Amino acid sequence: MDEAGLALARRLKLEREARGWSLAGLAERAGVSKAAISKIERGETSPTATVLVRLAGAFDLTLAGLFLRAEQGVGDRLVRADAQPLWRDPKTGYVRRQVFMRPEHPLEIAEIELPPRRRVTMPASSYAHIRQAVRVLSGRLLIVEGGQRHELGPGDCLGFGPPAATRFVNEGSKACTYLVVLART
Repeated sequence: MDEAGLALARRLKLEREARGWSLAGLAERAGVSKAAISKIERGETSPTATVLVRLAGAFDLTLAGLFLRAEQGVGDRLVRADAQPLWRDPKTGYVRRQVFMRPEHPLEIAEIELPPRRRVTMPASSYAHIRQAVRVLSGRLLIVEGGQRHELGPGDCLGFGPPAATRFVNEGSKACTYLVVLART
């Protein structure tokens, strides 16, 4: 596991312990097994995007908020391209670039690259306390929000409805890159 992954593992343990939660308590709140959380906290395995979203949600944080706390980042309103943290989902190869996120600012921007023929499913809990829109930069993206299908191409933008389990699917032969813009409510 690289240094960013170890920092994230330490932060997850710190968030859990700061709340006085046991592994079992966090597992119940997040819907993630106690064994998986233990392995993540010890730096033995890298969590998937879905698992991280569930853990962040249990702490009442967004995924970006969890990453920011792991990096202990505070600072400028200007975020240079080379200072934007990257994270790769070990299961799907999905790459998330945290373009902008500051604790004092209500907006977050992330750029996602979803490899060909891959999918990521996010639980409804990941959309609690936020409003979100997705804009496709390149490739094609299928978003299944609840039971509703949305097919997006370059330049298309979708504003999300009420919290629902959501699948992001790249059915094509090329990577799909999209922006996620969200506001905390």
